Amino acid sequence: MNRFTLLLAAATLATTVAAPALAQQTRLPAEAPAGAQRVVMLCSSDAATRSAFRREHGAAPVFVTADEALQARATGQSWSAPRCMNAREHTRLVQTLSAYAAVR
Repeated sequence: MNRFTLLLAAATLATTVAAPALAQQTRLPAEAPAGAQRVVMLCSSDAATRSAFRREHGAAPVFVTADEALQARATGQSWSAPRCMNAREHTRLVQTLSAYAAVR
């Protein structure tokens, strides 16, 4: 019984380690190129945040709504610098994506 449990644990561990590597190999060719990104960050609109964002990313923050982020996801749009989102819109985006995940 103990050997069986040990073998089962080892097999589970091996499967857990191998699964991401196998998933990486089955990527669809229609995905965005490696350099493209669609990053949305939770940002405040105060002067300190704007200054830090400009220093970090080289441009002023561009705020998007949850609907705009979902539209960009659906159309495969990407951008060179991350987009910002306020807390309310971020909550809407997380709720919508959670609902999508629940359906799948």
